[in-house]
Amino acid sequence: MYLSPEIKKNIFKEHGSSDTDTGSPESQIALFTHRIGHLTNHLKNNKKDLNTRRSLVLLVNKRRKLLNYLKDNDIERYRAIIKKLKLRK
Repeated sequence: MYLSPEIKKNIFKEHGSSDTDTGSPESQIALFTHRIGHLTNHLKNNKKDLNTRRSLVLLVNKRRKLLNYLKDNDIERYRAIIKKLKLRK
């Protein structure tokens, strides 16, 4: 499996306040970004996989909603996560 518990724990430790901080927007955005990257690479090889394409669109929308939430409530945390993950905005 591409997303083992160790990988998740590392993502949460790096982007959240601790390795058990799974609910903060920053840790969820980081997890979604990791999953989006994996699905994007999968779709490069499997262009006709429409179920994965739909899953990718749903994940991108979830990440966008969390980013909008952060932007509205705490602009500094928003700028920090954008810079850390090297997202476009």
